[in-house]
Amino acid sequence: MLNFSEACERNKGVILPMLQHYLESHRCVLEIGSGSGQHALYFSQAMSSLTWVPSDLSFNLPALLENLQNSPCENILSPLALDVGVQPWQIPHQPDAIFTANTLHIMDENSVRAFFDGAGALLECGGKLCVYGPFRYSGQYTSASNANFDLWLKDRDPRSGIRDFETLDRWAQNNGMRLQHDHAMPANNQFVVWVKN
Repeated sequence: MLNFSEACERNKGVILPMLQHYLESHRCVLEIGSGSGQHALYFSQAMSSLTWVPSDLSFNLPALLENLQNSPCENILSPLALDVGVQPWQIPHQPDAIFTANTLHIMDENSVRAFFDGAGALLECGGKLCVYGPFRYSGQYTSASNANFDLWLKDRDPRSGIRDFETLDRWAQNNGMRLQHDHAMPANNQFVVWVKN
């Protein structure tokens, strides 16, 4: 598999029950930053009633497409080229949920803010935004390993880094979304769900 991710393999099993719980009545999920497509393949097989719409930056699309093209899952649609900073998002479907994993600490701050702007504009009332990854709370890391990870991220790209949850929640609220749940997950990650008002 091209661009294979060890992190996806480790976390897909703990993310799945969360998605099954929060998206049990939903029909169509837009995944932001699908990467290798490992999550799309795993979740779409386990949640056959959901239509899964993968997306990523255009330069990542050829590898993603190749990984998905031999999938037996009919509920995975062709991946979309999507840059969260280009507004409005051009989505040929109307998703009632958006999911992303381990992307917000890779994006620069303007892109993270644009992510919430785009999600808020796309989702209709009752739509859910599900985000998995590490966060800081009140400016504090949840573990020493996350603090070290943040240093590594900033050394690689000073514009990246683990985000403050309070800032993200404010941006979500500014775009008509309210916090539904914030779950602590293994390996010092969180699974956060916002709902469009």
